[in-house]
Amino acid sequence: MKTNYELRYAAHPEDVKTYDTTRLRKEHLIETIFTPDEVNMVYTLYDRLIVGGAMPVKETLTLETIEHLKSKFFLSRRELGTFNVGGPGKITIDGKVYDLDYKEALYIGAGDKKVAFESKDPAHPAKFYFNSATAHCSYPDKKVTKADAVVAEMGSLEGSNHRNINKMLVSQVLPTCQLQMGMTELAPGSVWNTMPAHIHSRRMEAYFYFELPEGQAVCHFMGEPVETRHIWMKGDQAVISPQWSIHSAAATGNYTFIWGMGGENLDYGDQDFFKETDLR
Repeated sequence: MKTNYELRYAAHPEDVKTYDTTRLRKEHLIETIFTPDEVNMVYTLYDRLIVGGAMPVKETLTLETIEHLKSKFFLSRRELGTFNVGGPGKITIDGKVYDLDYKEALYIGAGDKKVAFESKDPAHPAKFYFNSATAHCSYPDKKVTKADAVVAEMGSLEGSNHRNINKMLVSQVLPTCQLQMGMTELAPGSVWNTMPAHIHSRRMEAYFYFELPEGQAVCHFMGEPVETRHIWMKGDQAVISPQWSIHSAAATGNYTFIWGMGGENLDYGDQDFFKETDLR
C-alpha cells in the first residue's frame, strides 16, 4: 500500500481575492480522493482538518501517521469520521471489526492505534472518505447509519434545492471533540445546496461531492459574501472552505455531498446567513 499526503496553508481573505483560477484550485480543491490500494490525504491548516480517502481493492490499507503529525500513530491526538461511498467494506480498529455498507458512517475516537480498511468484493471496492480533527480526549467508536441520523428536510423543488440533510456524526447523535459530519442528498430536479449561503467563523468546513452522473459537473461557490469565487468540480472530489468563506454549489445534474467541520463550536445552528440578493 501507499500513503500520499500534502500540506495546505491557511490564507487571509484579502490574499485570496488576488488568486487566479489555477491558484484558487491549487489551494482549495482536492482533485484526487480515491486511488486503488492507496490512501490519499490533505492536511489543511484551517483548523488542522485532514481530508482524505482510502480505496482498498486487492490490499488491506492501514491508516498510517504522516510526518506533520509528529506522532507514533495517526489517532494519537486525533478523532476521525469516515463514510463508505463505494461497495461493501469493513474497518478493523484494534482488532474490532465494523462492517460498512454504502452511505454508512463510522466515528473513530482518539487513542485507537491500528485502523485497517478492507473491501469485501474487489470487483466492487469500498471507498472510505474521511475527515480527521484534533481531539483533546477520547470518545467511543460508533457506527452510524441514516436510520440513526437527525434529518432536516429543507428547500423546495420550485427553488431547485429540495434536500435532506442527514446529520450523522454530530453532537445530537454521539459525542465528539470537535468533528461534525453529515450527508446531504438532493432530490431529483434540485441542484442548489446550502442556500441561503452562510458562514460560521468558529468552524471551517470541507465538502465532498459524489453521486454525480458521468459527464456532469458541480460549480462550488466560496469566498467572502461580497467577494465570491467559484470552482468547477467533478464527482469524488472535495473542496476546502475557510471559516470566512461561504460554501454553496449548483450542478448540471443531481448529486449528494458529505460535509465535515472542525473548530471550536459544536452548535450546528451557529451560522450567519446572507440573502441571495446580497451576494456579490
